[in-house]
Parts: sequence; C-alpha cells; structure tokens
Amino acid sequence: MITADGSTTIHIAEWDEQYHSKHGAIQEAKHVFIKNGLSLYANRKISILEIGFGTGLNCFITFLEAQKIKLAIDYVGVEAYPLVADEVEKMNYVAQLDANDYSDVFNKMHLQDWEIIRKISPDFSLTKRKQFFNEINDENEFDLIYFDAFGARVQPELWTEEIFEKMYNALKPEGVLVTYSAKGSVRRAMLEVGFLVEKLPGPPGKREMLRGTKGPLTPEGGTER
Repeated sequence: MITADGSTTIHIAEWDEQYHSKHGAIQEAKHVFIKNGLSLYANRKISILEIGFGTGLNCFITFLEAQKIKLAIDYVGVEAYPLVADEVEKMNYVAQLDANDYSDVFNKMHLQDWEIIRKISPDFSLTKRKQFFNEINDENEFDLIYFDAFGARVQPELWTEEIFEKMYNALKPEGVLVTYSAKGSVRRAMLEVGFLVEKLPGPPGKREMLRGTKGPLTPEGGTER
C-alpha cells in the first residue's frame, strides 16, 4: 500500500497491521530512528541493532544519513520472516528518497545472504540475522537499537520485560533504544529493566514515542526524564 507521504509499506490483512505508519513510512523512519536516534552520533564508528529488518527502509535511510554526518556503521538487522523478492521489488524507497545513485545498495541489502557480514560500502557493514527476537543474547554490543517490531496490539509478546531486558543487555553502557511506541505498558517494561525513559514528540499520526538510555540498574528499576 501507499502511505500518506507517497512511500510504500506492506499491509497484513489478517492483522490489519502495516510494516510502517500509514501516515508516512519514510517520515516515520526519519523521525523515530534518524532524528531521535542516529542523529545523537557523529564523526565516529557505531554499531546498530535493528529489531525487525522488514523492508530494509530503516537500514537504507541509515546508510544514506550516515554519509552526511560522517559515521562508520556496523549494522545488524534481525528478522524472523524475511520478505520475498517480489515484495521487495514493490518498495519505492529509492525513488522517494531521490537516491537513484544508490539503488544497487538497496538491492545488495536484500540480496545479501543471512548470517554473514558484508561490506556495503567502506564505512557500512551489514549483517542480517534470521532469528526470533527472544533468541537474541548479545551482551554490550550495540550503541543504538532501532526497536521496530510489529505493534503490541498484534504481537504483545514482543513488548515484554523479557524482550526489553535482552535489549538492555545488548546495549553498551549509555547505549540508546528508540521506538515508535508510546504505550504505557511498553514504557513500564522499559523502566522495569533499567532504562532511563524519555517521552518524545511522535512522528506524523502519533502524539509521542519513547527513547530509552542504558543507565545503571537500581532495585527500583529505571527512571523517567
């Protein structure tokens, strides 16, 4: 389907759920993951974990934006149910982002084999892991997490304390997690495992979103900012 900003997403009829916001897939990705996540970093090397590689939109936009702020990135995208080729071909992100010079990059990201590290460019490496989120057991590996799972309405098991504890453990000290969700249950789960949680203005169509920072875990859990 075409979202409000002209960019594509995939609609899952049986769930009445989209991979991205119907108010604008590209707008949402730029606001949540770039403006409130990636833009915190510049002129350095960082590692990113994406929860829900999906259409590759977040990865592709990150590649484009990283060049502007001089970032070298090791990017890991986790996805249990990869798209098939004809679904990828229907995504119009290259044209909508005016990134025709990098159409081969978008294709490389999807054609790349799973479970291997591949240099997309001299400063951008990608690893795609075909994995369920509850199987993630990384420790102190990532500077930034894009938490872009399907919504808690349709997959509440992906938004639990168990999952957010795995995210907390996967982050380096002072690492950051950003997500489009602002549900109270999500915020409480993040607080419980130790995140310092901020409510931020949301993307078009959403009033708020959440950003969590890995701070010291106290008996009382995390704190709100």
